[in-house]
Amino acid sequence: MLMSTLGLRLVPDELWEIVEPLVPQYPARRQGGGTAPADDRAVFTAVVYVLTSGCAWRMLPTEFGASPATVHRRFVFWTRQGLWQRLHQAVLDELGSKAEVDWSSAIVDAAVVRAKKGAR
Repeated sequence: MLMSTLGLRLVPDELWEIVEPLVPQYPARRQGGGTAPADDRAVFTAVVYVLTSGCAWRMLPTEFGASPATVHRRFVFWTRQGLWQRLHQAVLDELGSKAEVDWSSAIVDAAVVRAKKGAR
């Protein structure tokens, strides 16, 4: 697993302490066999790398210790299980409990939709 400087920068121990209890258990393959399941932290780190670097899933470096297919499959599973929403709330709760969130300003993400001519 890539727990070098890059891996620890992407997912420091403090973040992993928040993430680990939230990660849904990936179901075992019914047919059995195959390789041992990939380490959740290695896969999570690889997902963070792909999402922050813009790297294509298929170009994921092997140093992360999980295949691109495994990382993508786990990302899709975690997304369907609601991990990202729970993680967002947990990080906000953690920062809020330490008074490290400045709510005096915020940015709202919005889509711009062109108004039709003559619409009211």
